[in-house]
Amino acid sequence: MAFVEQDFGRDLALRVARDMVIYLKRPGGQSQFSVALTSQMAGTKGIRDVQTWLAAQPGTQVRLEDMAEVAGMSLRSFTRAFAAEVGQSPMAWLETLRCEQAKTLLLDTHMPLKTVAWRAGFRSDEQMRKVFARRFSVSPRDYRRRFGSAA
Repeated sequence: MAFVEQDFGRDLALRVARDMVIYLKRPGGQSQFSVALTSQMAGTKGIRDVQTWLAAQPGTQVRLEDMAEVAGMSLRSFTRAFAAEVGQSPMAWLETLRCEQAKTLLLDTHMPLKTVAWRAGFRSDEQMRKVFARRFSVSPRDYRRRFGSAA
């Protein structure tokens, strides 16, 4: 991908990388694209820096003010710029990132739900359960049972 980026530019390299994330058989209810990969497509460096920073530490408790500081913007400017560029609020995007991390841990490990929730950045397994119910209409335990091979 580095050669594609060097020869043809960042945008094409990201599109190719995104297209290469394919599955032989995709379990239902799972996103086609990685949130972390999609975040690299942000055009504004400050927004991209925040997304990269958050993706590198999904379990960290982060405030909106922390994100704005990493972006080098005022809180108000950051919130507006992020929503305009990414299509959702910074906190909604962070929740999406945490869900992706939690789903990966649920599918690939035998970790207890409390550990999965903590590692993915949720305050508790109860918060993770509520988010999963709202976003996926399934509990984390049922998600693991349906789609996981490690459970």
